[in-house]
Amino acid sequence: MRPTQAWLADGPRTPLRRAEIHRRELRPDDIAVRIDYCGVCHSDLHAIHSHPGSGPALVPGHEFTGTVTEVGPAATGFAVGDLVAVGNIVDSCGVCPMCRAGQENFCADFPTLTYAGTDRHDGSTTLGGYAREYVVRDRFAYPISGGLDPAAVAPLLCAGVTVWEPIRALGVGPDTRVAVAGLGGLGHLAVKFAVALGADVTVLSRSADKTPDAQTLGARTVVSTDPDQMAAVRDTFDVVIDTISAPHDLTPYLRTVALDGTLSHLGHLGTVSVDMTDLLIGRKKLSSAGSGGRPATAEMLAFCAEHGITADVEVLASAQIDEALERLDRNDVRYRFVLDMSDLDG
Repeated sequence: MRPTQAWLADGPRTPLRRAEIHRRELRPDDIAVRIDYCGVCHSDLHAIHSHPGSGPALVPGHEFTGTVTEVGPAATGFAVGDLVAVGNIVDSCGVCPMCRAGQENFCADFPTLTYAGTDRHDGSTTLGGYAREYVVRDRFAYPISGGLDPAAVAPLLCAGVTVWEPIRALGVGPDTRVAVAGLGGLGHLAVKFAVALGADVTVLSRSADKTPDAQTLGARTVVSTDPDQMAAVRDTFDVVIDTISAPHDLTPYLRTVALDGTLSHLGHLGTVSVDMTDLLIGRKKLSSAGSGGRPATAEMLAFCAEHGITADVEVLASAQIDEALERLDRNDVRYRFVLDMSDLDG
């Protein structure tokens, strides 16, 4: 086994602690990655808060970039020294209809998650990217090109691809009117992608505080708590990307959707209630999506390299993980925390 340093969660309200963990020895199609930067996702916060403090160890982190340090004999496409990115899926069955369609994120046998997942070979629990090394199947690592900042690339592998897949599936382009509800980790990337694709983009925000940021990103702002402003954009948008992470009423957002348009609900994955009349009037559609398959992830990274798109990040030393989690819990970040894992050396 390969020892490495990591940050472990022992329970829902205890500080993460530094400890030695062990990675598997490389299988033939594996690569070993020295993790340089790992994003901090709301999913990490939820996993830590729900961790009972017993059972398998929890090492969060599922959006990271790093450097290849070793390549298995059957691994292809990578060499020692390459910069790579890894997201929240590290394996899938590969044979179900979803996997054959390049949608490993919807694997019928459930994809192997980067942490708190079950390894398909030995049944062990996967340990995530809040660590200095990860061993991953070559098919689920992606080269970084275009001179992009690796720290700012890391959130693309979760927040980025989560909004990229529905944006592409819904045909966003130059003739599309897009609204993005919520300008956070997912939302700011949705705006960047839609603007780069040539769409007319509006941010729906609860207050006017995000207006300067939206303008910088190339979007206008509508204050969603202002009835007059919302009435002015009723039946307007071809696509609404809803990235709000807290439970909320979909009705005001559905009413902004244009004839035959779609609201893609991404931020909150709990139960929602919908008045069917809000869909009936205008033949509107409600959809959702999660993560991304391998082809979409590779396409997104190529698009980002071409257009110079990365996440807006605040980089902290990995030893500041508890500060990052506490600030994330109160939404005090614009727009993604990224941990510099180099302080785990020594």
